[in-house]
Amino acid sequence: MLKKSEVTKDELKKLMVKIAIRFSFLPIFLGLLVLLPAGTFDFWQLYIYFSILVVPMTFVIFYFLRNDPQFLERRMRAKEKEKPQRIIQVIFSFIFFSGYIIAGFDKRFGWSELPMYIVLAADGIIFLGYLIIIFVFKQNSYASRIVEVEENQTVISSGLYGIVRHPMYVGVMLMFIPAPVALNSFWGLIPMATIPL
Repeated sequence: MLKKSEVTKDELKKLMVKIAIRFSFLPIFLGLLVLLPAGTFDFWQLYIYFSILVVPMTFVIFYFLRNDPQFLERRMRAKEKEKPQRIIQVIFSFIFFSGYIIAGFDKRFGWSELPMYIVLAADGIIFLGYLIIIFVFKQNSYASRIVEVEENQTVISSGLYGIVRHPMYVGVMLMFIPAPVALNSFWGLIPMATIPL
């Protein structure tokens, strides 16, 4: 695996531009998925949720840009190589995005009204999921977004991997399944709850 010292300034600059584009696109896209159906900017739950996603993500990006840019390059790969994996990716995306869209409509039509402590508890679970993912990233430099195996990649059996075989999946489930609840929506939880299936 290439070390940071072996990455040229030009490669690092290109990676930073790619990350900046994707990093700014994510909250805008998710924001539109929720705010357009909601029909309002008066949505404090959404802003807390985004803070929990964006603030830690910023620190993580800067940490890995400094310590392991090759890891970030791997995380930028989003297109699956095998057709069955691409189909799963499309189905998962549809389920994932529908949870946000339903939460937006829930806000507009007032289908749910969850207590503040439930919303904040969901935010806490999401943050816990993100912490698990960060620990996985630190432990496994090959934690790619897509299914792939690289040369020199080894099986990890210590740390979180000694507790559960796929700790990143646990982190992802904790991070995304409660997202509609964090957005004050019970109904948006229905599609999200099918993710582990």
